[in-house]
Amino acid sequence: MDESDGTKIRNICILAHVDHGKTTLADHLIASSGGGVLHPRLAGKLRFMDYLDEEQRRAITMKSSSISLNYKGHSLNLIDSPGHMDFCSEVSTAARLSDGALVLVDAVEGVHIQTHAVLRQAWIEKLTPCLVLNKIDRLICELKLSPMEAYTRLIRIVHEVNGIVSAYKSAKYLSDVDSIIASSSGEMSADENPEFWEDDEEVTFQPQKGNVVFVCALDGWGFGISEFANFYASKLAGLSVTNLQKALWGPRYYNSKTKMIVEKKHLSAESKTKPMFVQFVLEPLWQVYEAALDPGGDRTVLEKVIKNFNLVIPPRELQNKDLKNVLQSVMSRWLPLSDAVLSMAVKHLPDPIAAQAFRIPRLVPERKIIGGGDVDPGVLAEAELVRKSIEACDSSRDAACVVFVSKMFAVPMKMIPQDGNHRERMNGLNDEDSRSESDECFLAFARIFSGVLRAGQRVFVISTLYDPLKGESSQKYFQEAELHSIYLMMGQGLTPVNEVKAGNVVAIRGLGPYISKSATLSSTRNCWPLASMEFQVSPTLRVAIEPSDPADMSALMKGLRLLNRADPFVEITVSARGEHVLAAAGEVHLERCVKDLKDRFAKVNIEVSSPLVSYRETIEGDGSNLLESLRSLSLNSSDYVEKRTPNGRCVIRVHVMKLPHALTKLLDENTDLLGDIIGGKGSHSVTLLESQTPSIEGNVDPIETLKKELIEAGVSTSPESEKDREKCKAEWSKLLKRIWALGPREKGPNILFAPDGKRIRDDGSILVRGSPHVSQRLGFTEESTEGEASEEEALHSEALTLESSIVSGFQLATASGPLCDEPMWGLAFTIESHLAEDSETEKQQPENFGIFTGQVMTAVKDACRAAVLQTNPRIVEAMYFCELNTAPEYLGPMYAVLSRRRARILKEEMQEGSSMFTVHAYVPVSESFGFADELRKGTSGGASALMVLSHWEMLEEDPFFVPRTEEEIEEFGDGASVLPNTARKLIDAVRRRKGLHVEEKVVQHATKQRTLARKV
Repeated sequence: MDESDGTKIRNICILAHVDHGKTTLADHLIASSGGGVLHPRLAGKLRFMDYLDEEQRRAITMKSSSISLNYKGHSLNLIDSPGHMDFCSEVSTAARLSDGALVLVDAVEGVHIQTHAVLRQAWIEKLTPCLVLNKIDRLICELKLSPMEAYTRLIRIVHEVNGIVSAYKSAKYLSDVDSIIASSSGEMSADENPEFWEDDEEVTFQPQKGNVVFVCALDGWGFGISEFANFYASKLAGLSVTNLQKALWGPRYYNSKTKMIVEKKHLSAESKTKPMFVQFVLEPLWQVYEAALDPGGDRTVLEKVIKNFNLVIPPRELQNKDLKNVLQSVMSRWLPLSDAVLSMAVKHLPDPIAAQAFRIPRLVPERKIIGGGDVDPGVLAEAELVRKSIEACDSSRDAACVVFVSKMFAVPMKMIPQDGNHRERMNGLNDEDSRSESDECFLAFARIFSGVLRAGQRVFVISTLYDPLKGESSQKYFQEAELHSIYLMMGQGLTPVNEVKAGNVVAIRGLGPYISKSATLSSTRNCWPLASMEFQVSPTLRVAIEPSDPADMSALMKGLRLLNRADPFVEITVSARGEHVLAAAGEVHLERCVKDLKDRFAKVNIEVSSPLVSYRETIEGDGSNLLESLRSLSLNSSDYVEKRTPNGRCVIRVHVMKLPHALTKLLDENTDLLGDIIGGKGSHSVTLLESQTPSIEGNVDPIETLKKELIEAGVSTSPESEKDREKCKAEWSKLLKRIWALGPREKGPNILFAPDGKRIRDDGSILVRGSPHVSQRLGFTEESTEGEASEEEALHSEALTLESSIVSGFQLATASGPLCDEPMWGLAFTIESHLAEDSETEKQQPENFGIFTGQVMTAVKDACRAAVLQTNPRIVEAMYFCELNTAPEYLGPMYAVLSRRRARILKEEMQEGSSMFTVHAYVPVSESFGFADELRKGTSGGASALMVLSHWEMLEEDPFFVPRTEEEIEEFGDGASVLPNTARKLIDAVRRRKGLHVEEKVVQHATKQRTLARKV
């Protein structure tokens, strides 16, 4: 395909909040440009892209699917994506394969929580967005707004969406989703009247530029400013199309006396002239609706529209007794939806050649080699040549073929085309592929970024960890595979092709055994893998599954493997107790996964446990007074726990403190980056000029940014006085030079600091100093190679060997806390280990106490756990941010449901222009299961909720509370009759599930047998 052909391709995804009309819009685009696969009368009713039974039953989209459209010589690959938060991973897969995005917003509901999420995903993937304001008809029919009120509402929505995007552009984006909503949906003051917002060249969405359209997807009509500008240019003398297009949005008015466009300041005070968008666009629409839907309406308005625009409408449609059908016939021919949307897509969304040049820093970040004397220059040159081919979207046959697979999806074998050469090629599938696929065929959802992809071609399947510069040591990260078939996707249908050039979206068969989730395909092994995708949430809902019949275990194992491959977001693990744990994004996602296991992949009956909720363990306090905490962490403090190894040679002293919340959150959010930094990278290091983790700020050094944030987070809650703040910052900076390890798994939100005491004590024992390994990796201190002289060389050497045992003990302790064996959260430890000489008895019988390093490890673990128990431990639970929408009459029942779920209300506000209320709340994850069903039952279906994982929050209740003061005894009794509080109930439930000891009454009534009749 030459360059002129490449410019005729558009790859577009549709993004929006749930139920904002994505699939209905796609139906109308398919009906008009899909080659006859969908009749126009069925558009909006069939939901062509939702071909799964579960999607049709629930009336929501659950997976991203693609279809190829043809519009005025252009080929458009349209990808429909889900709007439900549980399936946000599908939005990530769709965004990676696209170059532009159609962002839908409901004109009645406005911007919602998932609208923020999809706009952020589009920004991260560097997609060019266009805005589609849907359900305009609801402003007329449901809300009964006047044209002026509707205009005010529309301009506010456009401004709000622009505010979200401009926050990304100015690097002021807050990742906490409830903070975004709180800041973006606040009340506007008088000087923020939308009528006076002026045009700004930096604003992303501007109707006058043509990248915003107003549509009603259900009725099949839509328009941009240009349609009305072209019409009125022939009616209004002296006004050009360009001038009208600029004036038909914003505070511009038409002076009928002077026949000129003026601003409001040029109008008289008593003038009732309305903005041109209201006068020339909305009022004619309102008149058509009133004439069509009002039984006594003026039918001449419809006749005038039909005559002026030369519309051809069959008389039987105009005589239809259903007024809604009459209106739909007129509007869909006057303002065709597909023309408005597809013309905007062709004009304002980039082709693959332009898009890949813009997206290349995100797709393949540029690498800079540091200290790589052993790097093969030929390999490096070829890898850079491949990167340039991707940047240019080179579709020549000589260019390296590079393809990104965003997900694998399962299709029933009966849906695969079985004709011609493709049947012969599929008959040649290897036995392993056939056995693994059984009744389901796995296809790769892929985009070709460079070169030409042919059926039967041999390619290298490259994982994200592959580094072409490492040679043999990177062999395990790539495999060689043969592509059996290539298909163009038409929703559920597949059209086989022999070859496809760069810039297209295709489905590939033959990669089932080689790819689990996503991968890069390349015709050369000297190719950097494309950057991995970022998901908005993580799979937090975990359940244990097992077959009803133990004999079906092998079938379940096979089904789990297939499910893991078919779903890009599900996680399958085996717990320490041997349970098979399935992790999903939410209840709807989990229900779909279980149904797929039963009906498609495993085909056996399955028992599903109650949800396994994750908790964290910490200590009392908020970590705000850092100076006090640092004093308690010093080795001179008496607040410590001491343990001794069984042989008595090593004394362990542990100090613990609470880290500031901002620091804990920072460490938790950057676990992957910290793992890469601490882990190290071979003999030569490769530095990404742009981080693999997407950053709102753009091209920044992630390590330097992390260093600054660690310093600031430590002192963010320090005292107000400048003197104390400087002192606190100095102390914290010293402490950052002593970071020995992070935990658990060497990258968690807990810190182990190296002790800073005397090397040799008065009794001759030696302090195991440790090395600030993490501080060196982060660049807080220089790596030291100097040895320290010691009189006791043998003892000194032994102390060095114990360092790894101390770190291992710390990792074990932070991985399973003392309350219920859950990971610790936001704690800092200093471990002081003093090693003494062997006694003569121990030298003769060392086996009495076991291996010495193991003794130290166990002692450190026990000491850390005891230190936490001593300092008022608390449980930390995950919280969902919940957005609820309800009518006023259901507010009471809704609040009753929330109170039973221990929810914390953040705010309640009425949606502007409607009677609906929007409520924001935090709901604990442990209380969220069945919440949506209970809410629907409690409000008779009048309330809806959407939840997204927000943060971790400490439960203030003391799980070991015992009344001690007179007031407490008076309120709770003497302690014998105190019921377990919420924290204790949560801890006991986890301990019971894990098989740990639980203090509870086994006998509830220690009297004679109690029967229902209670006969004595």
